[in-house]
Amino acid sequence: MTNRDAPQVIKDSSMLKQKEMIAGNYAKLEAAPATGQKVVSTFVPGNLNELIMCFDMLNNLPEINALQNGMRKRTGAYIMEAEKRGHSEDVCTYVKADLGMIAKGNLGPDGQKLPDPDLLLLSYTGCFTFMKWFELLRDHYKCETAMLHVPYQGDGKITPNMIAYVVKQLKEEVIPKLEKISGVKFDIDRLREYLARSARAEEDLVWVLETAKSKPSPIDAYFGGVYYIGPIFTAFRGTEDAVEYYRLLRTEITERLARGQGPVTPTGELTEERYRLVVEGPPNWTSFRDFWKMFYEEGAVVVASTYSKVGGLYDLGFRHDPARPLESLAEYCLGCYTNRNLPSRIDLIERYMHEYQADGLVINSIKSCNSFSAGQLLVLREIERRTGKPGAFIESDLVDPRYFSPANIKNRLESYFQMIDQRRAGSRAARAA
Repeated sequence: MTNRDAPQVIKDSSMLKQKEMIAGNYAKLEAAPATGQKVVSTFVPGNLNELIMCFDMLNNLPEINALQNGMRKRTGAYIMEAEKRGHSEDVCTYVKADLGMIAKGNLGPDGQKLPDPDLLLLSYTGCFTFMKWFELLRDHYKCETAMLHVPYQGDGKITPNMIAYVVKQLKEEVIPKLEKISGVKFDIDRLREYLARSARAEEDLVWVLETAKSKPSPIDAYFGGVYYIGPIFTAFRGTEDAVEYYRLLRTEITERLARGQGPVTPTGELTEERYRLVVEGPPNWTSFRDFWKMFYEEGAVVVASTYSKVGGLYDLGFRHDPARPLESLAEYCLGCYTNRNLPSRIDLIERYMHEYQADGLVINSIKSCNSFSAGQLLVLREIERRTGKPGAFIESDLVDPRYFSPANIKNRLESYFQMIDQRRAGSRAARAA
């Protein structure tokens, strides 16, 4: 089949809008040395985008650069470059992809040079690797660093003292650094305006994700979900662009829901929903479409995922609140999925299994991501025990193509779907007896 004969995927308005937003942000970053606009490098969980915008600064996210390069098949060479420079095979591949990219000229996903950051802003939310990553970046760039220490939810709840502790750091450490680097005075009313926009976008995102409770689900909450969460977890939360994106997305999903349609895949609409799954863990980015294909070719739809909550658990009720601006930022950082203890993660997955009427749980265990992978076998067994539904355990990596074995993963998934079918047949036989 020639490229001319290949089926063309029709992009919805929301997809085109998001593509335009991402390209625009990279264009601004690459122009920063010429425009003089200051740049903050930060991470997705605990991302303080609304605060950064108060100082007219640009937001550059290293793990987003890594996953974007992963989808473009560039990270393998970057990772090998980092390993040649002494970084272990066991180090997070986001880190190695970023360090390798820097060593190779720091070219972003669109092939243009990214600017050096003026400030490294670390909001620590449960991933210790982020701290070591920023130490390496600080050593390389020799720039200012601001550390926001976010207490871990060891007891599974956020206390008033935790909120006060984070707010104190925002006032005494983070905001003064942002003022110093940018030369812009902090305006809390400006922050309130951005937070109000965030809340509107968050409301629409939650509505979209919860449509997966319908049968058939009009969305895939994992493979499709990573696109849906993109604007709100990165450099766009608090912007009018984000509000518009989620308005478009909600309109599109409303139409799919009304027509009883399944999710859109890279090869078109999924017309038969055979399996409803909850997925734990990030996806593999270097073989993203091949990975997705293993699911949709079997009629498997992911109706809920934990990865789509890594940058905020909005479906549990949190919204950024302009009436409590700094406290709201603190609660956001404290509530990220990676900052939750194992029992509360298990409770969340069990809730998804019931509310989304899932047939089972699939765990994609990421070789180099300890933040997600620690305790996942315990999670699997506990969910099986609590729900009586079967679980599957597959393994890959974030952006290292050496750790994606398509034959192995496909075999495990096919065996898993057969197991679900056997359970169903057994249940029908028991009811008939």
